[in-house]
Amino acid sequence: MKVTLEVKPRRKPYLPIEAEGIMPRTFFEGADGLTVYRGNKELALEEIFSVAIEGEAASVDEVAIEILGDSSRIKRIGEYMDGGRIHIAGDIGMHCGNFMSAGEIVIDGNADAWLGREMRGGAIRCHGNAGDYCGAGYRGEKRGMRGGTVEVLGDAGDFAAETLAGGTVIIHGNAGDLAGVDMKDGVLTIMGETWRACANMSGGTCYVHGTVHDMIPTFRNVGRETVGGEVFTRFAGDIANRGKGTLFIRNYKYMD
Repeated sequence: MKVTLEVKPRRKPYLPIEAEGIMPRTFFEGADGLTVYRGNKELALEEIFSVAIEGEAASVDEVAIEILGDSSRIKRIGEYMDGGRIHIAGDIGMHCGNFMSAGEIVIDGNADAWLGREMRGGAIRCHGNAGDYCGAGYRGEKRGMRGGTVEVLGDAGDFAAETLAGGTVIIHGNAGDLAGVDMKDGVLTIMGETWRACANMSGGTCYVHGTVHDMIPTFRNVGRETVGGEVFTRFAGDIANRGKGTLFIRNYKYMD
């Protein structure tokens, strides 16, 4: 089953759309009566999107959703997604892939904040940049992403992989401040540079192939180690949190 959703032009394009019902299972089970919210107003799906559905599916994994048009202000796409595929041809709004447990989301453009928030499984691949809190938990949550993979081919904002408790986050560009803060498990890889990486870390593994600026002083330098043909400095910590995390860094600078 192929579902094509094309965003219609809107008179107020900056007003966000809440669309948590847009996921493969909804269309597999029948999307008649599906609504979205524009601000505090509930609207039929067809008032925001042109909808085309082709073919049938024997399982949720056989459902593919294509989102076209300006989707940069559309939030919560793929929330609780448990199979199938979503392809977003442009940018996407906040909370894409919240609590996702299976399936695949591919974003051709940029993603706003909280991409893959508290994700349990599946895969998200963002070809552009991701906003703050990529692969993190919501404010006040002690555990963020717990499984699956989030891959960002561009840069990520601040607090990437905050409270990471499982799964894999890969950032091919730079990450902002406090990537991996309060990290508990899982693997975080940053190919570029970042700032104050993994503060208060208690578990898991982080690789930084670029420079960590303002290096946290409460990590213990274990020595040099070669991983995958690259030489890193290995740190253990954060010892301020009695941490058992492992931090591999190519270059680092302590705060002046």
